[in-house]
Amino acid sequence: MHTEPEIRTAAGVVRGRWENAVAVFRGIPYAEPPFGARRFAAPVPAQPWDGVRDALDFGPPVPQARVISGDGDCLTLNVWSPDLGAAALPVMVWIHGGRYVEGTSSNPHTDGTILAESGVVMVSMNYRVGVEGFANIAGAPNNRGILDQIAALRWVQDNVAAFGGDPGNVTVFGQSAGAGCTTALLTMPLAAGLFRRAIAQSCPGTFFSPRLSAAISATIAAALGAQATVDELTRFSPAALVNAADAVLEKMPDFVESWGPTALTPTAFSPVVDGDVLAHAPWHALANGAARDIDLLVGHTRDEYRLINSLLGTEVTDAQVNTTLDHFAPTSDTSYRALYPEATPGELYELINCDWLFRMPDLHLADAQHTGGGQVWNYELCWSYNRDQGASHSLDVLLVFGTLDLDDVRNHPSALPNAAAESVHVAHHMRTDWLKFATTGDPGWAPYVPDARSTRVYTPEPTTQPYPEERSRRIWSTHQFGALDLPE
Repeated sequence: MHTEPEIRTAAGVVRGRWENAVAVFRGIPYAEPPFGARRFAAPVPAQPWDGVRDALDFGPPVPQARVISGDGDCLTLNVWSPDLGAAALPVMVWIHGGRYVEGTSSNPHTDGTILAESGVVMVSMNYRVGVEGFANIAGAPNNRGILDQIAALRWVQDNVAAFGGDPGNVTVFGQSAGAGCTTALLTMPLAAGLFRRAIAQSCPGTFFSPRLSAAISATIAAALGAQATVDELTRFSPAALVNAADAVLEKMPDFVESWGPTALTPTAFSPVVDGDVLAHAPWHALANGAARDIDLLVGHTRDEYRLINSLLGTEVTDAQVNTTLDHFAPTSDTSYRALYPEATPGELYELINCDWLFRMPDLHLADAQHTGGGQVWNYELCWSYNRDQGASHSLDVLLVFGTLDLDDVRNHPSALPNAAAESVHVAHHMRTDWLKFATTGDPGWAPYVPDARSTRVYTPEPTTQPYPEERSRRIWSTHQFGALDLPE
């Protein structure tokens, strides 16, 4: 019978609990609460405490929709460790997604137990989202949510050895908005030396110019009768800013002429390429060697857009496809219909959105990392357990963490035959490859190079083959991804 584990951190002693063979510490503050005088500011390390602090419960979520409070010690992290000795285990630090507007490390789908049981120290954190974390506010640093992540990574450097981890072998991994943050971290001088490897799962192609982010933030502030400055916005509660941002998000398609294709995405926030906190969009920075010393694993699911497709199940018209092509496809492009002659209008609509928002930005990240002299591996998840959602956005998270409920798989109304048994195999393969990469820097297949485009394709029996989405790759081959700006 284990006694309750106690670990001395730089700020004080924390008490966790053994849950079977894993020591779990929840809700450890890594930064002071971002309220009062610290609101909209860069994070500062948590103040030391006396005595033993219980680390048994997740910290409260940061301000976001459907959160009752959203204050207190919300900048917290959690640690799962299979060995609290001097084990020097690989460390995996998870950054959750959520459109840069929501998410919490208490999400049961990202419980770190199974990864920790496999021989790593797993860390997850809360970070500021929405207006608090990503709005462009005069008088405040940009990308405050990412600055929070850097503070958490500094905490890992200072403390993870006491939990059995190796601070010299840290892998940052994130999905969706978490992958956008991960790719930003790859290029930021403030994050230099804080991690050795990175996994970007479904990185969105949305990074904002200062002009675009300022225009969006000004619109949100105007909904409150204010300007987007620290002085004015501190008058409003976090909940009021969440509600104002949500109201603008609902009307975003109305702004397509003034904000461009960003207005047709499901978020009003993205990392701001401000030339300071984040100097360049990741494709430019990686191609110039910004992360040549960091191993990168990057990829996406096949059907990224299915889950957020508001037109799914409706009769999509040719006119709607044409509008979508006008907004998203590479300049003057007519190749989609030529290269996908079998696709219905509905399938084309989904495909164009899928390519613009996730698949092509991710493929171009692999190209950019190779160009910059870094090692990079590419993957695509092509397995699904039901006909409706396909290989959907976020399915990879459940597979890697081992939290896809087999009853949910079996009972889905459009479940595919053998789906439950297959899910166990696919999850095992992905998780094993992620762990191998975090441990050694090599997931077990050939690195990506632009000629061969070697890609690990996850199906019930994974294969390594040239990148499967060749038609889309050709359409986008000369496009340059970068910071999205206001239309000229």
